[in-house]
Amino acid sequence: MNKYHVPVLLEESIEGLNIQPGGTYVDATYGGGGHSAKILEKLEGGKLIAFDQDIDAGDNVIKDDRLIFIRHNFKYIRHFLCYYQIYEVDGIMADLGVSSHDFDVPERGFSFRFEGNLDMRMNQSATLDAARVINEYDESQLWKIFREYGEIKNWKHLVSVITSARTINPITSISHFLKIIAPCVPAKIENKYLAMVFQALRIEVNNEIGVLSDFLESTTGLLKTGGRLVVLSYHSLEDRIVKNFMRSGRIDGKQESDFFGNSSSPFELINRKIITPGEKEILLNPRSRSGKLRIGEKR
Repeated sequence: MNKYHVPVLLEESIEGLNIQPGGTYVDATYGGGGHSAKILEKLEGGKLIAFDQDIDAGDNVIKDDRLIFIRHNFKYIRHFLCYYQIYEVDGIMADLGVSSHDFDVPERGFSFRFEGNLDMRMNQSATLDAARVINEYDESQLWKIFREYGEIKNWKHLVSVITSARTINPITSISHFLKIIAPCVPAKIENKYLAMVFQALRIEVNNEIGVLSDFLESTTGLLKTGGRLVVLSYHSLEDRIVKNFMRSGRIDGKQESDFFGNSSSPFELINRKIITPGEKEILLNPRSRSGKLRIGEKR
């Protein structure tokens, strides 16, 4: 199972859930099952509901009567829990990172390290892939993607190079894309820059910001009082949304107060300072370096 994906901040995430043996929990991003396996170890008569839209993740499902696996996007968490007549849960865990498996499979198109099609779909039955974004989005749409999702400084130059090249030939492969954008890549930070470019495309292809927002807004109605929300994010845009939501109960972070000026946030922050991987974990799993863990408890 670890060959599929090495979970980041595994022990800290499970501790943050404060698992009760007979409780009901949700692993919103099953992946290789690392978090689910740890949750199941602590359950005695409890139940775990796990979500993942990736076909490959479905091939790694743990055989356990206490586990219900749902092969759908976790934005539909409320609908599927209602279908199974589950109206309240004791904890919800979401690891927002792309699995190691997806990065290491060339044909999935998530990594600039391999040749393959410009794909990046987490749900392989979806119609929108990275090639369509690159070839069909207009200039203003591409500006927004690379500026907001990739936080790329020379986004105008990058988009200009892309839109000029695609008028000659469609851009469908990773090698072709890398060749085209090579003049935009700053020296000495090539890998960091390309990671930001690919991140921006991946976020757009999978509507990650919209999905995250829908998911978070569903959690307040699903968690019991005292239930825990544990979210592991990997880039500043995601982390900002999670921080805003846990502090205010709103995606935009606007703090609402009652008549007496007291905060009306539905969550109490368990860790006011984000939890990040230590040096030992980063050494064993370099991809963990950007991990940021936030934990909230339902008031």
